[in-house]
Amino acid sequence: MYVGNIPRQFVLRHFMRGGLIGKLVRDRYAWTGEDNTRSFVEWRLLAKLAVNNLRVPRPAAARYRRHGLTYTADIITVRIPEVHPLSQYIALRSRDEAFWHATGAAIREFHSCGVYHADMNAYNLQIDRAGRLWMLDFDRGRLLPPGAWQQKTLGRLHRSLVKIKTLDPRVHFDEGNWETLLEGYFSESRSA
Repeated sequence: MYVGNIPRQFVLRHFMRGGLIGKLVRDRYAWTGEDNTRSFVEWRLLAKLAVNNLRVPRPAAARYRRHGLTYTADIITVRIPEVHPLSQYIALRSRDEAFWHATGAAIREFHSCGVYHADMNAYNLQIDRAGRLWMLDFDRGRLLPPGAWQQKTLGRLHRSLVKIKTLDPRVHFDEGNWETLLEGYFSESRSA
């Protein structure tokens, strides 16, 4: 498929289990019906978010393969050109207050739309060439009314940033950056 003269590129993601259970069961999930498969649930969520012009990958296809009482799943999305994980983006060089403020405001935009991201971390947040934030990997994501989940996802992101800074001293992140991100997040909520 082509857009103008540029070929449209796609990303195939196979659903894999993480954490402790992922060490025992790599990519199988309990079968509870076609509509409940992770690939179809994520495809429908991404389609809703795309219609609302949120910066997420556009869904292209989803599938599952049933294996008795379990299934495996895959999703194909349109590749977002020239994006880099937040972790890599802040490892390249220090970012100014405007970047951190805009990042907080962008996260708040997702939260204001009720977008719950189950694993909001410095790898699933991607930055494009213009410095805008995109969210990837909505496995277990859903739409929720405002609640404690918003602070929990922010806490998850903070732990992720602290961890990557600990693992890689080249990463340009400190508590001042986090405070600026929160200022952007909360100033966006006051103006909404």
